[in-house]
Amino acid sequence: MFFYVLLFLGIIFLWWHWRARDRMKVTNLTGKYIFITGCDTGFGNMAAKIFDKKGFRVFASCLTETGAKELKAVTSKHLQTVLLDVRDSDRVKKVAAWIKAEVQSEGLWGLVNNAGILGPSAPTDWLDIEHFREPIEVNLIGLINVTINMLPLIKKAKGRIVNVSSVGGRLAFSGGGYFPSKFGVEGFNDSLRRDMKAFGVKVCCIQPGLFRTALSNPAQIRKEKEIIWNKLPTDIKKEYGDEYFQKDAAKKEKLSKICLNKDISPVVQCMEHALTSLHPRAHYIVGQDAKWFWNPLSRMPAVIQDFLLLRNRVELAASHAK
Repeated sequence: MFFYVLLFLGIIFLWWHWRARDRMKVTNLTGKYIFITGCDTGFGNMAAKIFDKKGFRVFASCLTETGAKELKAVTSKHLQTVLLDVRDSDRVKKVAAWIKAEVQSEGLWGLVNNAGILGPSAPTDWLDIEHFREPIEVNLIGLINVTINMLPLIKKAKGRIVNVSSVGGRLAFSGGGYFPSKFGVEGFNDSLRRDMKAFGVKVCCIQPGLFRTALSNPAQIRKEKEIIWNKLPTDIKKEYGDEYFQKDAAKKEKLSKICLNKDISPVVQCMEHALTSLHPRAHYIVGQDAKWFWNPLSRMPAVIQDFLLLRNRVELAASHAK
């Protein structure tokens, strides 16, 4: 009995110690420079506004002039916007040179790689290589390229790199380029974290579930999928069945309503913790769906994953023909 009491007290002490350690903050961060990609909407947009209010000197990259103007209109004079398509390698280098001139010897305290797209989400045999290429170019190659160009500035400041991945980097539950790109981000993040440890640079990965952002717009997702469906060869449509598209869309909409996290601020709170905590976490799992379903499922045997994920799929016409 005494052993179990000691074990219980030991667990409580370790939990308390972890919580106390988790709350410790880096001091004197006011005026530090951070660079955030993908600030037109969603996580990046909210993060730029919040970090600006907290006293950081924010460089916010936007894909569009409209996004940049709207962000600049509601933030302080310390926040600077810059147009950047992370697929454009020459532009990435120019932005890195501009930031280097701005931060000078201080370096860059934080890099938040947030820019990303979903791309077409459909069965693999509906897709061609171009459907895979764009999400991988933006979500993975673009992220790596931005990181490589910013690394000297981050190392100078002994700062932080925060990569926004996804639960889709742990578990692929649909076809398309999004999931391979996010699995790639996870691999790059882990190797980078180990490479940078010796330089005092901390690397963190945020793994959000399904949140209400422009990226998860169900109407847009359905529209892109319908365009692909309408162009499919007759033999593939026959395999899936005439009613497949509508039934599948209804199932996806139902699942989205169950899993969707409407408040995006928890993701930004994780970004803040990664940038300001004395002991940031290696991984941040965000969203009720991610914490209670996707993440636990990703750790289960493949047979269980397949059983649960395939239950949400529409039966193909070809299945009845067997």
